[in-house]
Amino acid sequence: MIMGATSDEQARRSKDATGQPAGGDPRLDALVQRLPPRLAGTVDYLLQPSSRWVRIPAGGLLVVGGVLSFLPVLGVWMLPLGLALLAEDVPALRASRSKVFDWIERRKPHWLDTSASKK
Repeated sequence: MIMGATSDEQARRSKDATGQPAGGDPRLDALVQRLPPRLAGTVDYLLQPSSRWVRIPAGGLLVVGGVLSFLPVLGVWMLPLGLALLAEDVPALRASRSKVFDWIERRKPHWLDTSASKK
């Protein structure tokens, strides 16, 4: 029951004034809903149009961290996350992100299943 309330609250937070998902793509919204609540809240904030000036530097820093993944603290996981954040503002990356979502829909459709329980 609490889980349902959390996901409902999360879904309301991730919608902007027009009723569209925060990232503009329902597939992105489905992936964000699968994240732990605290991390999902942060990603929702970063995907809001008003957070552009936070999203661009954060995405850039994550890309740089991914490139420097040979260092002990940083990792390759930072690169796709940074590119996904930058895709909100760079049209060329947005097209690539759409292709990745198409691949996920074909190969891993359970990732986009919003009814899946969180662990």
